[in-house]
Amino acid sequence: MADLNLPAGAKPFLEAHGWGGAEIAPLAGDASFRRYFRVRDGDRRAVLMDAPPPNENCAAFVAIDAYLAARGISVPQVFASDTAQGLALLEDLGDSMFVRAIDGGADEAELYRAATDVLAHLHADPMVETVGGHAVGPYAEERMAREVALVLDWHWPELKGGAADDALRASYAAAWAAVWPLARAHDDRLVQLDYHSPNLMWLPERGGLARVGVLDFQDAMRGPAAYDLVSLIQDPRRDVPPALEPALIDRYLAACPAFDREAFAASYAVLGAQRAARILGVFVRLWRRDGKPGYLKHIPRVWSLLDRNLAHPALAPVAQWFDANLPPSVRRDFTGAA
Repeated sequence: MADLNLPAGAKPFLEAHGWGGAEIAPLAGDASFRRYFRVRDGDRRAVLMDAPPPNENCAAFVAIDAYLAARGISVPQVFASDTAQGLALLEDLGDSMFVRAIDGGADEAELYRAATDVLAHLHADPMVETVGGHAVGPYAEERMAREVALVLDWHWPELKGGAADDALRASYAAAWAAVWPLARAHDDRLVQLDYHSPNLMWLPERGGLARVGVLDFQDAMRGPAAYDLVSLIQDPRRDVPPALEPALIDRYLAACPAFDREAFAASYAVLGAQRAARILGVFVRLWRRDGKPGYLKHIPRVWSLLDRNLAHPALAPVAQWFDANLPPSVRRDFTGAA
């Protein structure tokens, strides 16, 4: 076990819950501090999640997991947890992530329709403020503003050779402040924040909504309904066929007839741009700070997603700022940078 660099409490945790003699193998990590290990004991199989505090919140994962499961969503069953240590033993949903399933011949449109239906189901009602003792906070404008500033914190210096000055930051913040109110349409719904292909599993042996396995929801908040649909369709790590976007939006809104279509469209565009700007900063930060250069290859796609959203009339102030300060002529694709 020492060769796996397991957390100190992992072995006694597994032993306490009947998995002491299990074989353990690492699973691929993600952009967070969390780590995962596949645990096998004869015919039994599970996943050990290491979500170390204070960087990760295991208790939030357990609480949101129970909330989603109660609504018929396929999330990993929690067999055991020690939230103080950040350890949880989870149901193993297998290896059929959306990307692998599509590469293996699954109908891409069917998978994305199913994932859209999950969101419409979850958004039929407002999100509660507390789940299992865990407070589900609001995805507020202050946080959105901090997140879009990441493009100045990390991406700007790579393009300009120095830090963004206070005047530039003020003009950038002002451009976004003009559009934040438009993002707030239907802003009392569940926002999972990372509802996209790397965190979705295809489970065709199950029926209905349960065919979509959902992972990575521990940071969930209450916020605009459009956010997770943007996350799903405007995936920073893979190209979703352009024709699917309007079809999936129409499908979602047909299932949520109380939502105002025009307000939703504006919210979708603002949140899509906000998400893209954040990711442009995050992917460079993962490279420079965390030594994870693998995300750099996605940067051209993220710029394309940002430009797509900036074309919406609601984003005119932000589009003008990018045209003046970060036009296509100064952007890099970072090929070979790592």
